[in-house]
Amino acid sequence: MATAAAVSPLSASTFNRVGASGFLEAKAINLSTSQFSSKGLYRSSFFSRMPEIKSQHRRNAFKRPAPGLIPKALSESHDNGKPSEVSPLVVCFGEMLIDFVPTVSGVSLAKAPAFKKAPGGAPANVAVGIARLGGSSAFMGKVGDDEFGYMLADIMKENNVEHRGMRFDPVARTALAFVTLKADGEREFMFFRNPSADMLLTESELEVDLIQQAKIFHYGSISLITEPCRSAHLAAMRIAKDTGTLLSYDPNLRLPLWSSASAAREGILSIWDEADVIKVSDEEVEFLTEGADPYDDTVARNLFHPNLKLLLVTEGDQGCRYYTKDFSGRVNGVAVQAVDTTGAGDAFVSGILSELAKDLNLLQEEKGLREALKFANACGAITVTERGAIPALPTREAVLAALTKVLA
Repeated sequence: MATAAAVSPLSASTFNRVGASGFLEAKAINLSTSQFSSKGLYRSSFFSRMPEIKSQHRRNAFKRPAPGLIPKALSESHDNGKPSEVSPLVVCFGEMLIDFVPTVSGVSLAKAPAFKKAPGGAPANVAVGIARLGGSSAFMGKVGDDEFGYMLADIMKENNVEHRGMRFDPVARTALAFVTLKADGEREFMFFRNPSADMLLTESELEVDLIQQAKIFHYGSISLITEPCRSAHLAAMRIAKDTGTLLSYDPNLRLPLWSSASAAREGILSIWDEADVIKVSDEEVEFLTEGADPYDDTVARNLFHPNLKLLLVTEGDQGCRYYTKDFSGRVNGVAVQAVDTTGAGDAFVSGILSELAKDLNLLQEEKGLREALKFANACGAITVTERGAIPALPTREAVLAALTKVLA
């Protein structure tokens, strides 16, 4: 795994408090590479000086509800802040972190003059995306008992995502990721999570009743990398499966976080046969099949396990392919001018899960499934027209308007 020593000094600013957009700007704090260690954040003098959130009123905002009490976020769904009919719950399990994104495009991390910070983490993005589309969602994972951790919890709250499954680690910090899109189109990542709070979630910290209320339980593979989070992840899957909940899996491959490519492949495939719905990108198909043609239907079909209900293969702006036991096909993408592709896949997942949560019969009805995938493609397309993942996630009205233009 790359270490902070590979990053040149950063120009950034005092971190302003997050607003409803969830996108923050930083100016004028100089973070030299000596302030980070190869062990992650524990020796960071900058973060060790970060004021701890100890006041009682601050903690009260995230207190667990009394046993048996269903929070408002679970008793009614929201669309642009307005209560609507009760929607089936989608619980998203995994990591939530802070992405640091360069203020200019087309440069390496080392050459970036400054960075903006934004909330990140695929499962968290999906949870916000579903809520923004008017659905009911919850996020379950662990962040640090630090300013960034509470900032992320605030973002969940502001976006009407049920957050009582969040935990705050008193020692480990909230994970950080530096990400940029280089001139050649390749994304470059550097992570600070060795360990970070999300890696330390334990089975005993799971909000079991929240999982049992879910119609869909969604997760990735990053939470499988290390213990104790791996065991917590597997336990949460068992609870969901025993409850009859649909299991949704987006591996979200991040090779720098794994010890090797073979470990990543083995880890991702270790839970493959448990999922009811799997979404993978064309690049992930190539990786998992060790170089096979990701656009070959036979190759994709080889990833279809006996109990799988739906396999989705996304192809960026080209749209997606779908495979079930009875039918398969392609749905074209929505043409837009891309600004930032971060979060496009998560927006797509938000779109399809929000539709499946309302009607699982779509898994057997090709016509309805194709309409739902058109909706999901539009979610992904709209997201790439703005910077950042969570700030760019669309509302249902925006998606329907975009689809109307396409059909006009």
